Amino acid sequence: MSLNRCEQTVFEYWERAPDERRHWHGKVVALTRGGADMSLARGLERELWAYAVERSPHVPALRELRLESGPKVSMLNLAEYLIRLWGPPPKPKKSATSH
Repeated sequence: MSLNRCEQTVFEYWERAPDERRHWHGKVVALTRGGADMSLARGLERELWAYAVERSPHVPALRELRLESGPKVSMLNLAEYLIRLWGPPPKPKKSATSH
């Protein structure tokens, strides 16, 4: 899965800001407690976008993206990636040969 420039910048920022990463990890774990349904990604995408815009004046790497003045950028790939990364492991598929 490839991330766009904005998504990659947010993800890399979390590598330097462990408290922020821990917050989002907890949020994804709580969100996927009932199962990692990818339909949850749309809501998470909206939260990630709002977060990126809110943090952009305070984080130089995000400020360079000029998120507050440009068009909305999709954060769906990042949302889906986080659900796969931090959500529950997928349930194993039943084998067609099992009796």
